[in-house]
Order: sequence, then C-alpha cells, then structure tokens
Amino acid sequence: MTTTTTVDRGAFTHPALFYHSSQEYLDCLAPFITDGLQAGQPVLVAVPGPNLALLRDAVGDTAADVTMIDMTTAGRNPGWILGGILSHFAEEHAPHRVRMIGEQIWPTRSKAEYPACVQHEALVNTAFAGQEMTVLCPYDATHLDAQTLADARTTHPMLWHTGQPEEDSPAFAPEAAWLQYNEPLPSSPTAVTYTVSVLADLAGARAFAATYAQWFGLSPNRAADLLLIANELAASCLHHADGACQLEFWRHEGHLVCQARDGGYLDDPLTGRRSYESDSACGRGLGVVNAVADLLRSHTMPGGTTIRAYLRVEDIG
Repeated sequence: MTTTTTVDRGAFTHPALFYHSSQEYLDCLAPFITDGLQAGQPVLVAVPGPNLALLRDAVGDTAADVTMIDMTTAGRNPGWILGGILSHFAEEHAPHRVRMIGEQIWPTRSKAEYPACVQHEALVNTAFAGQEMTVLCPYDATHLDAQTLADARTTHPMLWHTGQPEEDSPAFAPEAAWLQYNEPLPSSPTAVTYTVSVLADLAGARAFAATYAQWFGLSPNRAADLLLIANELAASCLHHADGACQLEFWRHEGHLVCQARDGGYLDDPLTGRRSYESDSACGRGLGVVNAVADLLRSHTMPGGTTIRAYLRVEDIG
C-alpha cells in the first residue's frame, strides 16, 4: 500500500489503519511521515508512548521535524484531542496541508473512556470536512476487540491494511456512531448535590466544591481543578439551557466526579471541541473543562443534557 494515494485524493481524508504487529505499524506509518515531510507538509504524531518511541527510532534524524505527542498523557481525555491537539496543530500551520497520526484507542483504554473515543472519531469528519489535511488513525487489530474494529469502520470513510489496497468503508456512518454512544449517565446514589439557578449562584457552587474537596484532602492544585470544573459546567448549562442546573459530586474508582444536569438540549456535538476563539460561550466553558478533566462524557436529548467530568485522584477509593 502506498501512503500517497488517499492523501492526495482530496481536501480531507480520514483513514483507519488496521495493523497486526509492530512491523506492520512501522511499514505504513514511517513512510507516511517521511513522505509528508518530503512534500513540505507539517506532520503531527500523537500516539501512545511505546509506539511513539518506535516511530521516533524508525524515522531517525527526521524526527526533529515532526511534532510528537504521547497520546496517553495529552489525550487522556478524548474530548480534548480534537480541539486541543488536532485543531491546534492544523490552525498553527494553516494554510498548509498537514498530516496527522492520531491513535486514541488502545487496549488499556477504560470502559468509561471508550464511548468518548468513538464520539471523537465520529466528530473528526464533521470538524475537518473540506480542510486540507489527512488524519490517519491506527488500530491494533491484534489486541482490540471486534466491536472496537467495527466502530472504526463506522467512523472512518477509508480503511488501510498493510500490504493491501486502500478501500472505502461500506459501514461508514459517523452520525450513527455518535448517537450509539450518546448514552444516558445516571447519578450515583452517593452523590451530593448543589443547584445553580442564576449566574450569581456560581460563587456558592465553587464554595460547595471546595468543601467537597476538603472532605477528601485534595491537594491545592486538584482542589482548584475541581472548583474550575464545577464553575464552568454550571456556567455552560446556564448559557445553553433555560432553568436551573443541578451539580452532583461523588467519588468513583480513583476519581472525583462532577456532573451537571439541566433541561436544555445541546444540539451541536462540537461544542467544547473547537478552538477557544471560535466556540460559543457555552463551548468555551466546556473547552476549559476538557482541558482540565481526565475524562468528559455527555448525554443530550430534547428535554435534558447531562455532562460528567472525571478528575483522577489516586489516593481516594
């Protein structure tokens, strides 16, 4: 398989690469990187650390000309990848065509993170439609399960297999994939709540979050993160919905959870995933939460929206 056929076909291309070994990974991605550099295209590689090291070694001295990011750190929250990594890189190098490798799903991704990953992959198609770029997404076909590979076929219009011709994906249906993982987010029976009805209530919400942080002995930095998340979630709710927002807090498997519920409908799934300057007031707040939280999940439908942020705190149960 050449690395230029799909890349040169049109403005925006978004293939999934199914690989079965480290050698297959390198056989496709190393030429993809070097061909891009030779064509004068800025290249971003955002993949898990071990794969990042493999690619750095494979491309040798040219690695200095590539933007390399460990996705397990920078992309720990899938909601941050689109606006905080991919869009940022594309805007930084506009109007040049760019090549980006984004491996956001790996075998140890948690069950809570996975739906957000699929929704991210679906939204890439909307966010970058018509733009001059290629976003190539590798999938470990040996270790990822069948459902994950099936979801990749629904979120990518093109499929690459090492040593085989590229092919269109007959299952491509990104909107259906996004809706499939627009899952309800029920409250915890252990949650404590605080209601925000007007912007003047935000000070009380921050104080409530600070008290909750004290209960678990959070560090000052983690406590500040929780206050920021609570404030921005509540403010975003007030921007997009009529009526009150209910904040809920609980702990879950090494995380503190801050969840916001309101009676509005968040009808733009890219809200909070654009650059800060180009988003709405609601989206800018959610973008801040995406930058701070370790995971952001959402469920929206006419009559109600729930947004849940996870903040990792290693020393709680």
